[in-house]
Amino acid sequence: MTQDKIKLKEKIGYALGDTSANIAWRALTSFLLIFYTDVFGISAVAAGVLLLITRLSDGVTDVIMGMIADRTNSKYGKFRPWILWSSVPFGVLLVLTFSTPNFGPTGKLIYAYVTYILLTLVYTANNVPYSALMGVMTADQKERTSLSSFRFAGAYFGGIIAQGLLIYLVLFLGGGDESKGYQYSMYLLAGLLIAFLLVTFFTTKERVAAPKNQKTSIWHDLTDLISNRPWLILLVVGFLFVTFNSIKQGITVIYFKRYIGDELLAASYMVVLLIVSMIAALVTTPLASYFGKKRLFIYVMIFSGITTGLIHFVGPQDTTLIFILGSLAEFAAGIMPVLFFAMLGDSADYSEWKHNRRATGLIYSAGTFAMKFGGGVAGAIIGFVLGGYGYDGMDAQTIPQAIPGIKLLMSWIPSIFMVFSVIAMIVYPLSSKKMETIEKDLELQRNKELNVMTNVNNADLEEALGCVENI
Repeated sequence: MTQDKIKLKEKIGYALGDTSANIAWRALTSFLLIFYTDVFGISAVAAGVLLLITRLSDGVTDVIMGMIADRTNSKYGKFRPWILWSSVPFGVLLVLTFSTPNFGPTGKLIYAYVTYILLTLVYTANNVPYSALMGVMTADQKERTSLSSFRFAGAYFGGIIAQGLLIYLVLFLGGGDESKGYQYSMYLLAGLLIAFLLVTFFTTKERVAAPKNQKTSIWHDLTDLISNRPWLILLVVGFLFVTFNSIKQGITVIYFKRYIGDELLAASYMVVLLIVSMIAALVTTPLASYFGKKRLFIYVMIFSGITTGLIHFVGPQDTTLIFILGSLAEFAAGIMPVLFFAMLGDSADYSEWKHNRRATGLIYSAGTFAMKFGGGVAGAIIGFVLGGYGYDGMDAQTIPQAIPGIKLLMSWIPSIFMVFSVIAMIVYPLSSKKMETIEKDLELQRNKELNVMTNVNNADLEEALGCVENI
């Protein structure tokens, strides 16, 4: 049963869960910094420090949430219940994070810390189990890659909703008041977020269980984790490529508003890139089958890093070239998270194969940890670079001197992270051939356990029938 192909309806239902997450995630990565600096009135450096501290402290909760999810037992499974339980708080906190109460400078900063920390905690409670759910919906590594493709097509669709509509919604709903525009827009986005999460909960199913004879503890889980070399490498790679993507996303609106001189064009740019990403996600499965996940990952990181760096040489009037280079870079970048989350499932299989213990939730916590930690570092880098160039979103006179920093943040600064990511991926040990061996060994082991359980149950039944005959 674990090898059955997943139906299209279930793949789409699962994908909508990441549509929800990315409505929030893309709103945060693309708009939160400029919301804090240009609308709420927090300085760029203070906002950068806020993003960094919050994401650093939040990393521990990802691991804790992974262990909690692994130990959750309900009639809905281990991971699906958390999608249900966290849906409404997730939407409410998204609205509160983009609200602007009339506090003084210190009060605003405190409010920003409290709402953003609470939002990241709920995001953890939602997205760690959601990510782990992919690892137990099927035991087939190729089907898991397909599921990951659907997931990130859904994720990029969520990005289109957030990045493509939010600027227009803010202008339309705010009526010239950006603070009201952001808050009212989040009412709409939060409603969509909650609805899509409920669809995910009701349409998905958990099929792969931990070994029946598994004896585990927190200590066992953590020792298995730190000895899981594929997982450790993926953790580093995930952090690097998420930082790369988050810097680009976080500076895009500022780049178009301050360097190109057309803030609305940023929405078109982000939508085009997200459509390209959706296409990339859907073609990842055949590309991974042809090249292998590891080789494909290396190729797309090199290509995306180079094309992103070339944006530095584009002038403010060359908008067509910006769209071309951005689209080429994003096609490669759109493949990265698809491969990453599919390979996390491979590392969970590797851990079960090596230790005869499986902690899917804990392993998939690397995904949200990499996303939030990388996003936090990216936000800090943007804030520090803008601050270093004297950027003040509330003072137009500081903009010209900050243009060189804005251009670097759109090009060479994120590209640097791709160099280190390629180096890390080169030493990743799980080839396609190795994964085929692991998959076959695990299937034999699971069938063996199933036969043992069947024999035991048959023996119990025969003994019960014998007792009835004697009576």
